[in-house]
Amino acid sequence: MASQELALRKRQQIANANRMMFIWVAAVSAVVGIAIVSSVFLFQKAAFNEKVLSVKSKTASTLRANNNAIPELQKQINVLNTNQALKDSMAPNQQQPARVVLDALPADANSSAFGASLQEKFLNDPALKIESLPIDSVAGVESQTSTNVENAASSTTDSGDAAHEITFRFSVSADANNASALKNLLQKLERSIRAIDILSLKIETQGNRLLLSVEGRAFYEPAKTVELKEKTVKP
Repeated sequence: MASQELALRKRQQIANANRMMFIWVAAVSAVVGIAIVSSVFLFQKAAFNEKVLSVKSKTASTLRANNNAIPELQKQINVLNTNQALKDSMAPNQQQPARVVLDALPADANSSAFGASLQEKFLNDPALKIESLPIDSVAGVESQTSTNVENAASSTTDSGDAAHEITFRFSVSADANNASALKNLLQKLERSIRAIDILSLKIETQGNRLLLSVEGRAFYEPAKTVELKEKTVKP
């Protein structure tokens, strides 16, 4: 009888020991799991903070570089303002010769305004008769058909600045005894502050008149916008 009680107590002690061991193992496992999850979270947090700091550092570096470039830019503008050729090309209401450079390369693709300027400033000689003056709309900018938008996208990719040009053609005639009128027109185009590229030129005789046919292009450069923006950094 005593031996049975002793055996029963031993079994009870073994069961209690197993239960206690299980509890300790479960507790240690939970602590280790929490430690691992916390370590992973802290590592991800540290990596994200490092990424944010890298973006902020890049932004600060860009701002410093821009600020450092301001004195040199102002110096170059001051030099341009002393350029006599620019002073001679200034409009009556202009005060800074450097403005001539901006006027020579407009920010908008305004083909109608260019056509009007071409007619009023260059083809206004009484000795000339305008036969035709077609100005092409800039595809994808002024004309919004699906074909033009597709062509504009491909031209921007393939030829870079090809989308920043206005193509035009005009034909003018003058008396056969007044060829100097055509010569003066070409000289005016050459002296223009607006960047004009003559692609083809043809002069032919039609009865008692000379016909000048010109095909060319003018350029524009979209304005650059400088502004601060918010950037979302993904973890």
